[in-house]
Amino acid sequence: MSAPVYCRFCFRRETVGPGGPTHAGRQELEAALAYIRERPEIWEVVFTGGDPLVIAPRRLAELLARFRAIDHVKILRFHTRVPIVDPARITAELVAALRNTGKTVYVAIHANHPRELTAEAKAALARLADAGVSMVSQTVLLKGINDDPETMAALMRGFVEARVKPYYLHHGDLAPGTSHFRTSIAEGQALMRALRGRLSGLAQPTYVLDIPGGYGKVPIGPDYVGEDDTVTDPNGGEHAYRFNDAV
Repeated sequence: MSAPVYCRFCFRRETVGPGGPTHAGRQELEAALAYIRERPEIWEVVFTGGDPLVIAPRRLAELLARFRAIDHVKILRFHTRVPIVDPARITAELVAALRNTGKTVYVAIHANHPRELTAEAKAALARLADAGVSMVSQTVLLKGINDDPETMAALMRGFVEARVKPYYLHHGDLAPGTSHFRTSIAEGQALMRALRGRLSGLAQPTYVLDIPGGYGKVPIGPDYVGEDDTVTDPNGGEHAYRFNDAV
C-alpha cells in the first residue's frame, strides 16, 4: 500500500522504491480475511500502511463490506496522513465508504506540527467529524521540530479544536539514518511534564515507545509517584501522600 507522503523518520523508509513490498493481491486479501474470520478473539482491525485512505472510495467500500459479516469484529481503525497532506481526497464518497461499514470506525490522524493543521486540513477533518467519524491523533516526537512545550501544546490544542482526541506521542523509532530526529527518553518525559502543567486532560497524549521486534507499544511517560509516600505535582513540587493508610 502506498502513501501520499514519505516521512524521512518512518521505520518503513527502506521499503520505498524498487525492490520494496508490493500491494496485497486478491490471494493475500482473502487469506487475511479468512484469518480474521476464524479468530473470534479479534475485536479490532487496524488498517495502516502505507496509507489506507489512498485507496479509491469504491475499492475501499468493497473491502469494508467484507467485514459486515464478521460479527466479532466491532472496531475498524484507519491510520492516515491523507486529511493533513492531501485533504482534497476526503470527498463525500470517501466519507460515505467509512460510514457505511456497520462497524464503529476510528480514524487516527498523523500530524507532527501545528502548521500542518491548515485551513484545508481542518476542513477535511470537519467533513469526517460532521459525518460522525471518531478521530484520534498520533504524533512522532522529533528533535528540533516539535520537542518544545509551546509547539507540542499548540499541536495538541489544534487537534482538540478540530475534534481529534490526542492519542499517541511516539518516541522516535530506531530506523537507520534517523538518529538526528530522535530525542532522549528523558527529554520526552520532561516535555510530557511540561504539557501536564499547561494543557487540560483532554489534550494530553500518551507518550509511547514501540518495542523493536514487534513486542508492542508501552507508555514511557514520567512517574509522579515517589517511593517515600510523595507525589510530584506538574510544577515539580513534592507532596506527602500516605498511600497505604486506611480511611
